[in-house]
This record gives sequence, structure tokens and C-alpha cells, in this order.
Amino acid sequence: MSALKLKKGSTSHSAYNLRPTFSDVIEKHTLAVLVENEPGVLARVIGLFAGRGYNIESLTVAEVDHEGHTSRITIVTTGTPQVIEQIKAQLGRIVSVHDVHDLTVEGPSVERELAMFKVAGKGDKRVEALRLADIFRANVVDSTLETFIFEITGAPEKIDAFADLMRPLGLIEVARTGVAALPRGD
Repeated sequence: MSALKLKKGSTSHSAYNLRPTFSDVIEKHTLAVLVENEPGVLARVIGLFAGRGYNIESLTVAEVDHEGHTSRITIVTTGTPQVIEQIKAQLGRIVSVHDVHDLTVEGPSVERELAMFKVAGKGDKRVEALRLADIFRANVVDSTLETFIFEITGAPEKIDAFADLMRPLGLIEVARTGVAALPRGD
């Protein structure tokens, strides 16, 4: 107990955050960055990550406002809370960046990813691949006598689970778009 009889980091009645702000726990965060749609902006954003040794697990970029010439970059990255705060601060300092939002801490959000899987198989493995695709609501977008190409959308965990089940059935190749995310509600 301190002289003020407050337990360190324990009371909701205090105006001060008494919990330590440092941590060595690695967390995954989804960042939404609204930028000017002009040459070199993506390179500057990626250069920030590469120059400081930060990892990007997923990257999705598209123009979201043709008249306003703005694009949205969705980045999934990992790091300690201090590293994530540093990334957000450094992104905010780039001239062409309008907004930086950490969807992980700002409240509930919806994340989706599109993936295509090429699976080769014959007989029972082919039937099993079709059965699993039906369970996961994956669509067959191409079929030959020996292969299927499945298209699936969903949370990254759903895509990972589908890939894990397709591997023993003859998974040949995977293409993934990366995460697209929006905050829920207002």
C-alpha cells in the first residue's frame, strides 16, 4: 500500500493509470490506415515496417474513394504494446496518411479474407474434399478430372482450418488476399 492507501493498479476510482505500461507479450493487431492514393505512399508505409524490422502478417490495399483519391491499407502486424504504439505514431507522421485506426483496441470489428485452394485428388479423397468444401461453404470455381479450385471467404482462422483439412487430401497451391476489416457499429 502506498501513502494514499491505493493498491498499485487496482482502483477504478483513481484518475491515474497505475498499471505498468510496459509488457513483453506479443499481440496481433489489425491497423486500418487511410492514405492519399498517390505513387509511393504504399512504399513509404512498407518502408517504415521494413526499416525498423517490424513484421507484416497481412496487407490489403485498395482505393476506397475515387473522388477524394484515398485508399485504405489494412495491415495485420504483431508486436509488444509499445511496438504497436510506436508503429501507429510513426504511421501518423507520414505526410500522406490521413488516419490510423487500431481496430483491435477500438472495439469489435469484422475481419474477412478471400482464399483460393487448388486440390488434386481421386476417388475418396476427391469426394471428401467436396464434402468439406460444402461444410465450409467454399465454392468450386474450377474443376478438371484431377483437380478442384475452391474459393472461400471468412475469418482468417476459418481459412487456416480449411487449409489444414485440405492438406492430407491433396492441397497443391493456395492464394490468399489478406485481411480486410471494418469496425462494427457507428
